[in-house]
Amino acid sequence: MSEFLASLTDAWGKLTLVNVLDIAVVAALIYQLVVHVRGRRAAQIMSGLLLLLMLYLIAVWAGLQLVTMALAALAPYTAFVLIVLFQSEIRRALARIGRRRWLGFEDRREQLEAADEILLAIEFLSQRKTGALIVVEREIGLRSFIETGVPLDAKLSRDLLISIFYPGTPLHDGAAIVQGDRVVAAACFLPLTVNPNLVSTMGTRHRAAIGITEETDCLSIIVSEETGRLSYAIHGELIENAAIDQVEHLLTGRRAGRWRSAPAERRSPVPR
Repeated sequence: MSEFLASLTDAWGKLTLVNVLDIAVVAALIYQLVVHVRGRRAAQIMSGLLLLLMLYLIAVWAGLQLVTMALAALAPYTAFVLIVLFQSEIRRALARIGRRRWLGFEDRREQLEAADEILLAIEFLSQRKTGALIVVEREIGLRSFIETGVPLDAKLSRDLLISIFYPGTPLHDGAAIVQGDRVVAAACFLPLTVNPNLVSTMGTRHRAAIGITEETDCLSIIVSEETGRLSYAIHGELIENAAIDQVEHLLTGRRAGRWRSAPAERRSPVPR
């Protein structure tokens, strides 16, 4: 124990500002990589590569020469395989870096633009009493739910959302899932809440909106096709008859906007 503390103290004494900067840059790159592939197909590929690496280390440790030789023979081709498998992700990441501005101003602008498109869409849908369910991804990835719907990966816009939920179209029945400034899928199936206090009084769309927020940290926005009223669900709690500026605050953090306020009704889930 004393030797470990001594080596730790010695390493701490050799730590310089350059070393700290080096570690911080690498940590930031790893974080951005994880954020970029989270919830995407690339995450599964990376998991497979990590499993192969673990298998190689175990084979070396256990003396499995044939397995070690086979994996070592594949190692030189890893770079080419990664380029082929991740070509779309690499293009997207480079484009994102090119759009980025100092202090995250560009990301903030994109967030506000995406929020405005959602707000314009739900305002239009609410006025015409067109039912809709929009799920906005936050920290927890929604890949398993995205795979239940029709993949789109299209630029988020008011017109696109309105077209998706237009009555009679193939995609209107289900949820549209938004990642950043893109609509990644439509007609997605979501888990229904099993809260006994809500099952008998809620429609399928509202139960699905609550159910997905019970499992993830996403934001679900609902437009009633019967009344046109706006509701949203977050953390397993449904807010009915919500004002559009309340949704704006959740999407952007802005407390006061150009949207008119209205009273809201709250339905909290029964403790389970």
